[in-house]
This record gives sequence, C-alpha cells and structure tokens, in this order.
Amino acid sequence: MDNELPSLPPSTDIQIVTYAKLLSEGRGNPQPFSPPNPNDVATICYTSGTTGTPKGVVLTHGNLIANAAGCSIATKFYPSDIYISYLPLAHIYERGYQVLLAYFGVAVGFYQGDNMELMNDLVALRPTIFCSVPRLYNRIYAGILSAVKSSGPLKERLFNAAYNSKRQAIMNGNNPSPLWDKLVFNKIKAKLGGRVRFFSSGASPLSPDILDFLKICFGGRVLEGYGMTESSCVISMMDEGDNLSGHVGSPNPACEIKLVDVPEMNYTSDDEPHPRGEICVRGPIIFQGYYKDEVHTKEVLDEDGWLHTGDIGLWLPGGRLKIIDRKKNIFKMAQGEYISPEKIENIYAKCRFISQCFIYGDSLNSSLVAIVSVDQDVLKTWAATEGIKYKDLEQLCNDRTARAAVQSDMDAIGREAQAMLLD
Repeated sequence: MDNELPSLPPSTDIQIVTYAKLLSEGRGNPQPFSPPNPNDVATICYTSGTTGTPKGVVLTHGNLIANAAGCSIATKFYPSDIYISYLPLAHIYERGYQVLLAYFGVAVGFYQGDNMELMNDLVALRPTIFCSVPRLYNRIYAGILSAVKSSGPLKERLFNAAYNSKRQAIMNGNNPSPLWDKLVFNKIKAKLGGRVRFFSSGASPLSPDILDFLKICFGGRVLEGYGMTESSCVISMMDEGDNLSGHVGSPNPACEIKLVDVPEMNYTSDDEPHPRGEICVRGPIIFQGYYKDEVHTKEVLDEDGWLHTGDIGLWLPGGRLKIIDRKKNIFKMAQGEYISPEKIENIYAKCRFISQCFIYGDSLNSSLVAIVSVDQDVLKTWAATEGIKYKDLEQLCNDRTARAAVQSDMDAIGREAQAMLLD
C-alpha cells in the first residue's frame, strides 16, 4: 500500500511508488519503441585489471553484433540446444556468448549462483553447450585421472585401453567404437549431464593434451578461442571440423589480423617456417576506446584502427593462429635470460595436485620462485589412499610424504614439457 511506503526527506527530491502504480502509469503513457543504432553504446565492460587499474571498454551495439555474426559462420548452434550460464556476466566472454546464443535461439539456464552446486545444476539441466576456462578444465582433467587411479588396477587398465583406442580412431579421422562409451565414458559424461556436444575454452591457453582428453572422454567438439574485451570477445576460433589442437583457430570473419615485428624479443613476420610477431586486429569488432581514458586508448589503438593486443602469435598452415608469448609479460633473470612466466604456469597447471600456480623472478636472482596452491580434494583423496593421518589441511601440506608426492608430480610434468621442447 502507498501509505506503507518509506518516506524520504523532501530535500532528496526522490519519490517512492509501488511497482503496481509504476505499471499502471506506464500503460497509460505508451512510448514508441526506439531501437538502438549500430553506433550507440551498448555497454562499458571493464577489464580484469591484471596489468593495472581496470579500464572501461566502450562497446557499441555494432561491435557486439559484428562479433556474433562472425562467430555464427564458424559455429552452428540450434534452438534445440541448451546452455548453462555460470561464468561471470561482468566478463566479455560470457556476455559475448549470450548474444551469439540469442541469435541462434538457444535456451539458456542459469546456475544457482553457488559454485559448490554447479555439478548438481549440470546434472539437472543437462546442457548441450558448455563454455569454461582452462582452470576448470584442468580440475576436471585432474579429477578424472585421480578417480581412475584410485579405482584399482583393473579399471585403470580398462580406462587406458578405451582412451588409447578412441584417441587413435579420432586421430585417424574414424568413428570410435561405441563399445568404449558404454563401458567407460558414459559414466564420465554423466558428470556434466550426459548431453554436452560442444565445449568452448577461452580466457587463457588450454593445454593441447587436456583439449584432446576432453574430446575423448566426453565425445563432443572442443574448440579453443582467443579474444579480449577490446575485441568484443572473439578474435579467432577453431573450426568445428578441425581435429588439430595446440592453436586458437582462424580469424573471426568480422576482423583482420596481422603480425607486427617485435625485434627486442626476436620475433619477426619474416621468421621461417612460421611468421611471428605481435597480434594486431582491425575491424567492426574493435572497441571505441577506454572510457574517459584517451592516454591508454592511444597506447593500444593506432591511427589506422589496429588494436595492438600485446600477445605474440605465429601463423600455422591453414591460416591457424597460435599464441606463443606475451609482449609485456616477461622478465629478465640475473644471467640475462628472458622468462615468460605464463608458459611455465600453464605447464604446471597440468599437475593433478595443483589448482593454481604463480611464477616470479627478477633481474637480481638467477632462479625462479613458484607459489603453488594445492587442490584440496585431490590431495585429501591421495592421502586417504596412502593411509596418511592428519588433523587439518595445514598439517597435510607439511607432511613430508605429501610434499614429496606433489614435488614428484611437478618434476614429472616439467621433464615431459622439457622433452617436448627438445623434440
């Protein structure tokens, strides 16, 4: 009732009305629909602030529609598809996807808002489209391997046989035997609802091994993309028919890409066999500038309309783009060696015990430092199988056997990565 509404001091010049009254007044004063123009501002989306203070990225309706139009050529969704929304809508990754899904008429289900209930939400909704970031995919990967290892030697051998057989069939362009899904993989698929046919990964690099692992275990297409807030989301994305991993696909049809020489890092567009350089992007997906920040706008957007991403890429055969480095995310060690911490962090992200890894170094020291956060569930499950007793997580982390196990796993991952580099 109106007489029960709270009152405000007259000096505020604010009137409080009931929702029912608001609707009634609206019906009595209809206004003609005024659709936005392509150049009208649709949103100001703030960057994460990883390299400094968050900046407001001004995006128009034309920017967002151009991004969706370009993605719709490479990716096909249908009104029968179902998508689960749980990634932050404050980020362009989720927001850009929802514009694309609306174009295709895809149903969107929103999770409860509690990350601890996400797996239950997946089972209840049974989505066909699942978008995530490497950090979660790494945890899924580690969780499955941990469960397989603790299931006993017989089941572990069965999983390995099924995995290798299915992997070989996919690599040869053949259809894997459905027997393996019935015996092994359908139980794994059920963890995400059992119907996911399309996986998307973005925000940071995804290990090719984990991309292939998801493809084999869940039976869907797993596509990795590359983009940023300033490009309205997608700069490049893998094609659905591409079985190769380790790249981020071809350019979004709504933009053009060029690689610019970075001589201080020895990257040039004349490099053989693959041209390398800073990734620069131009087209209708590029933002209008940073909100009230002309200085930073001019730092990344040149007078010809090219957005300088700061990422280093190389061209692979077939017009595929591969991200290999970060122009600004390097530091120099005491011995003069340049280090890219992100590369090392992505390598150790494959360790089943690790949830997060931070690498640091400076010019006064010759060694790197790693700050590692353990995956509590994986470590506790391992401790139970080893019969290790502990009062709390701190005591478990200080246990010599547990520390040795984590170190051993990290060493094995490091040796594997080093061997791949030497090959």
